[in-house]
Amino acid sequence: MKASKLFLIFLIAGSSFLNAQNADRKFVSVSQKNGIIELKTNDGAYQIKPYSTKIVETTFIPNGEVYNSNSHAVVLKPENLEFKISENGNSIQLTTEGISVQITKTPFQIAYFYKNKSLISERKGYVKTAEFETLDFNLTADEILFGGGARALGMNRRGIRLQLYNRAHYGYETHAELMNFTMPLVYSSNLYAVHFDNAPIGYLDLDSKKDNSLIYETISGRKTYQVVAGDSWKDLIDQYTSLTGKQSMIPRWALGNFSSRFGYHSQQETINTIDKFLEDEIPVDAVILDLYWFGKELKGTMGNLEFYKDSFPNPKKMIADLTKKGVKTILITEPFVLTTSGKWAEAVEKDILGKTKDGKPYSYDFYFGNTGIIDIFKPEGKAW
Repeated sequence: MKASKLFLIFLIAGSSFLNAQNADRKFVSVSQKNGIIELKTNDGAYQIKPYSTKIVETTFIPNGEVYNSNSHAVVLKPENLEFKISENGNSIQLTTEGISVQITKTPFQIAYFYKNKSLISERKGYVKTAEFETLDFNLTADEILFGGGARALGMNRRGIRLQLYNRAHYGYETHAELMNFTMPLVYSSNLYAVHFDNAPIGYLDLDSKKDNSLIYETISGRKTYQVVAGDSWKDLIDQYTSLTGKQSMIPRWALGNFSSRFGYHSQQETINTIDKFLEDEIPVDAVILDLYWFGKELKGTMGNLEFYKDSFPNPKKMIADLTKKGVKTILITEPFVLTTSGKWAEAVEKDILGKTKDGKPYSYDFYFGNTGIIDIFKPEGKAW
C-alpha cells in the first residue's frame, strides 16, 4: 500500500514537470571541454559551467548568434572544478558535491538541485517574442520571492512584474514599483538565488500571471544566468557577493553621525551648523553637501562638478577647518551632466557620455533638466 502511494506521488510530480517542459526544443548532443558543458539543441546551444559547488552558470546561444563572455557583474573566477556526467536513458546528470543539473532530453528541460534538493527548473527556457528575449522558469506554488533592487513594495515581491530600469522616484511615500537602482536578481525562500547576468533594460516577472512562473525579459544582450545555492541565508548572501564582488570595509567614521539636509546653501552656513553641533556637544563625524555646492539653483547646474564660488568662496580652507574639528566633508555627486552645465562641452569633447545608436551623446529630460549620463563602463568615463 505504501509503495503504491509513493509511486502515485512520483507519477503526479512527474506529470507536472512534463507539462512545464519545452516540447519545441530538441536535444542533439552533449560534450565537455575545459570544464564547460556544451549542450546542443535544434535551435542553439547551452554552455553550463560550475563556478563552485554552490554556483552554476548557464548561457543559451541561439542559432546564428556568437557567445558573448563579457559580464558587467561577475568578478569571481571559476574554481578548478568539473561536472561528473552520467547518462541514464532520457536524462543526463551533471553533478558536483553540492549543486547539480539534470537535463531531460524529451521533452527538453533543465533543472537545478543542491544536495539532492530541487531548486528551480527552466519551463520554456529561452523564447524570443516580438518585444523581448525571455528566459522562462518554473516556481513552486508556495515559495516567497525577494530581490529586484530598490523598490518600496514590501519584502515579498511575488506577483509583481518589476521593471529593470534605473530611475529615481521622487516623493514616493509608501509605494514605488521603480526607484533608483534595480537589480536582475531574485532570492527565493527555498534558499537559492538566480542572477540574470545581462545589462540591458527589461522586466523581471515574478509570477504576475499567477501560473508559478519566473520570467526574465530583456530587449537584447546575453542569455546568461547564475543559479546560486546556500546552506543558510547568510551562506546564500555570501555566495552571491563572492560572485559579484564584496564592498571594501568602510572607514570607522562612515558609521558615525552625519550632519545632512537637502542642501547647505553656503560655506558659512556649513561652518555655522557644525559649530552648533560642537557647541551643543552633539557628536558629528561628517557633513554632507548636497547640490548647492556646485550651483545656486535647484535645476540647471548638475554636472558643474566645481564649487560655486559665490556661496563657497574658499572650499579648501572650509574642508581643512572641518578636518581639524574631526569632521569629514562629503560632496553629493551624480553621473548626470546637464546640457546647461559648465562641463557639458568638455564631456562631449572627451567622449565620456553614453551615446545613441547614431553615435551622438544621449540626452533626455528629467527633474533637474536635460541631461546626458557618464558612461562609467568606459575607462575614460570612469576616470573622468
